[in-house]
Amino acid sequence: MPAKPQTIDDYLAPLTRDKRAALQKLRRAIKAAAPTAVECISYGVPSLRLNGHHFVSFGAATNHCAFYPGAAPLRAHRKALAAYSTSKGTIRFDAAHPLPVALVRKLVKTQAAAHAARWPAT
Repeated sequence: MPAKPQTIDDYLAPLTRDKRAALQKLRRAIKAAAPTAVECISYGVPSLRLNGHHFVSFGAATNHCAFYPGAAPLRAHRKALAAYSTSKGTIRFDAAHPLPVALVRKLVKTQAAAHAARWPAT
């Protein structure tokens, strides 16, 4: 049984080149949109915390990559996400076609606003 990843880099290292590249692009876009978010591993996948609380996550599965920004961003940007497979709080995409940086930025900003309403910075 492989060791559980301790860092996002540990998680990304064994992935195929295309999945690793797609998730690294996603990671950079998230960090650019939420520069104070802190990286961690939560529930075995790369995650970011904001003000000490879970913020967003992302990961890879056998047949797709996924971004987990939460339900509020998916509701707010439903039309922009029409081309993607989604479920409550989850966006699935092909590694060969990563999520556009501008879309990630919108999703992260929407989640940041929802997050701030729930857990105001102290």
